[in-house]
Amino acid sequence: MNWYIAKIVFGIKTEAAQKQQFDEQLRLISADNQEEAFLKARTIGLNEEDLFFNDKNTAVKWEFINVSELIPMKNMEDGVEVYSKIHEIEEPANYIHVVHQKAIAIRLNARPLF
Repeated sequence: MNWYIAKIVFGIKTEAAQKQQFDEQLRLISADNQEEAFLKARTIGLNEEDLFFNDKNTAVKWEFINVSELIPMKNMEDGVEVYSKIHEIEEPANYIHVVHQKAIAIRLNARPLF
């Protein structure tokens, strides 16, 4: 068996939304080969399509778009890089501040509250 990371993309549609939203999910897939991994990722996406009503009684539709990336994992070991994305930011100080705030939130949520 081989391991792959699949990026599965969903479109999120609501009646009241002014802009369409998309959800990109990274999923770990175990398969014999790339074709099997792709088909498994597509099956996951199709099985997780959904239509429901939110708290405002508005219909929300999660629609599977497709598998946009499939990355073979060569080594499954502690600290291995699984995904990377480079951001070009207009205001780097704000971006760095947000990263630090998220790290603080992770630390605070990991500590026992008592």
